[in-house]
Amino acid sequence: MDVQGIWFDPCGMLPRHMAAGVVLSLLLGLWSTQALEMSVGKIPFLEAVNGSTVMLPCTYASCIGISNLYFNWQFNESGTMVKMCESVIPKEGVEPDVTILRERVEFVGSSKGNNVSIVLWNITFEDEGQYTCFGRNPKEKGKNHSAIFTLIVVDELRVVDNTLTIIIGSAVGGAIGLLMGFMLLKNLTLFVLAKLEEKNKECLVTSSGIDNTENGLSGSKADSKPTPKKK
Repeated sequence: MDVQGIWFDPCGMLPRHMAAGVVLSLLLGLWSTQALEMSVGKIPFLEAVNGSTVMLPCTYASCIGISNLYFNWQFNESGTMVKMCESVIPKEGVEPDVTILRERVEFVGSSKGNNVSIVLWNITFEDEGQYTCFGRNPKEKGKNHSAIFTLIVVDELRVVDNTLTIIIGSAVGGAIGLLMGFMLLKNLTLFVLAKLEEKNKECLVTSSGIDNTENGLSGSKADSKPTPKKK
């Protein structure tokens, strides 16, 4: 339906420009959920000691699957991106034939786990910097994505001072222990008071019976009369 040059959808709810915008948003949302994604994990950095061996993690994901997925690892060497390894995964479940382009690099990933991680052997201070895990999936019309992992190389790992943590833990533990001791003492006190109260009640009942007997009240032996003699 067309009124004054404005097109409405069949339900008569949205103008043409609004309907087109909604459709475009839905398509973009659907495309983004299907797009290839490379990930280096929740913590994208690592601090390691000079001379040690480290793993640089990277996984990929795609809602519509992969076909001839190309991936590589690159190192930012003073502003120049240098390839460390590369390969193509033909399809899901097929292990790639990885080409290693730099010394001390080993591929340890597996397509069965969507994993394209690598290991760096005997790292040096020159290995410190940013590493990029790149992927491109032709099945998504060449959609590509990358993730950056930062490696920090040090002489020795920093010793974390746990003094404050120990003090806080001790204080909290002491407070909990004091509270438990107070509750135990409270319960013990209530128990003793209940026993004393119960004993006092027994004493009152006993003393009441004795008083009745001594005072010659009804029901006591002092109240009883001698049997009259027969004439």
